[in-house]
Order: sequence, then C-alpha cells, then structure tokens
Amino acid sequence: MRDPAFPGTAMAYHPFHAPRPADFPMSAFLAATQPSFFPALALPPATLGKPLTDPAEAGLHVSALGHHHQAAHLRSLKSLEPEEEVEDDPKVNLEAKELWDQFHKLGTEMVITKSGRRMFPPFKVRVSGLDKKAKYILLMDIVAADDCRYKFHNSRWMVAGKADPEMPKRMYIHPDSPATGEQWMAKPVAFHKLKLTNNISDKHGFTILNSMHKYQPRFHIVRANDILKLPYSTFRTYVFPETDFIAVTAYQNDKVRARRIFYYC
Repeated sequence: MRDPAFPGTAMAYHPFHAPRPADFPMSAFLAATQPSFFPALALPPATLGKPLTDPAEAGLHVSALGHHHQAAHLRSLKSLEPEEEVEDDPKVNLEAKELWDQFHKLGTEMVITKSGRRMFPPFKVRVSGLDKKAKYILLMDIVAADDCRYKFHNSRWMVAGKADPEMPKRMYIHPDSPATGEQWMAKPVAFHKLKLTNNISDKHGFTILNSMHKYQPRFHIVRANDILKLPYSTFRTYVFPETDFIAVTAYQNDKVRARRIFYYC
C-alpha cells in the first residue's frame, strides 16, 4: 500500500520537477495552439498569464481522449468553481505486485515502437480511502529515473553515458475520468490503453521515451469534477519503485524475454 509520495497540500504539479530544459512551461500546453494532448481551454486570456506558485509546475502535456476535447468547449466557467471540502485519505495498492517484483529482479524492460506498444507488466492499481460521492480524475505519467543512458553488457545493465534530451512529458488521463470515488474503488484501475513510443513526431498522445533509458511510472489522484480544473488542482502522487524499467526497442535480457513469453503461453 502506498501513501502519497509527495504532500497533497501544495498547488498542482508541485511534485513535477522538469528533468530537462526541453520541457514546456505550463502556459504552453494550456494554449489552444498546442496539439490535442489537452483540450483547448475556454479560459479568460488573463488566466494564461497568471503566475503559478511553484516553478516546478512546468513541463507537462496531458493525454486526453476525444470526448474530453469536445466537452471542454461546452462547459461554462462556473464549472471551474471550487468544490465543497471533502474528507478523504486515499491509499493505493499495486496490482500484480508479485509479477512486477519478478521482472524488477531481472531488470524490467519495456519495448517501445514507432506505432506504440502497451506496457507489460500492465500498470494496474486498487484505490481505497476516497470519498464515495466526490469526483476524482486519475492520471499516469512516466518520467526519467535518472540522467543516464544504459547498455546491456555481460548479462547486466550498466551506465553508458549521459542521457539524451527528453521530449516534453505527457500525462495520460484515465478515460473514465472524472468518476466518483465509489466507482474508482469498485474495481482495480487499469491503464492498459497507455502506449509507449519512440516516435518523436507522435500525434496520438502516446508517451514518448528514449530507448536504453530508465523510467519511473507515477500514478496521480486529483479530486476534481472537471478536466479543466487539472492545472489548478492538488495532485496526490504515488510511486512504486518496483515498476521502474528500461525502455528498449527489442528485449536485451533473454531471461526477461523468456519470462514475457511464459506469461503469454
């Protein structure tokens, strides 16, 4: 079980420390000229120029599905008003932890392709401690675990140099968002539609990663009843160290490949 890895009392994106200068400022992905990783926001012009309280709030795109994009234009600014205070204490458990531990012991590798590849092991969690009636948005992002590039040599991973520049970070919104706490807690929350790619020109909202680099998935809970509230909401962030992995275009460790094949048989 995981409590938040970062305090839940700060402004939005407080836990997001931009690892590379290439990351975009907050105003960049809010602007309507950006791709549809986040729906165009019908906010007053002055809103984009409003300074945020923490410089670490920079650098994230949000992957959103099409129904969010259309609905964004239909909402009034009234929907951005704060919700009533809610008492909750979210807890998160990683599903299939034994499977993750087995791969982690070998050195988890995630295959990335131009067309996008789903994660294996799949990222799935069970959430408890939410307010049953309040609405929540659940998200994932995948960030660089360190500043190194790796190579597989003599049957083990070793540092091969400094990391390549990262593409701007994207966040993946679970397509059921927003939903009530009762709905989220009724069954495990799966992010099986999230895809990993090495295509730097990707237009599908996939998570863009560099091959032979190590990454850490992160899970976020936001109490909000509208996608438009995300930039101004408090994020509770949960990290499971056993889910870190090295992105590859083909499996390097034969033991990892064999383990993957075993679970598909």
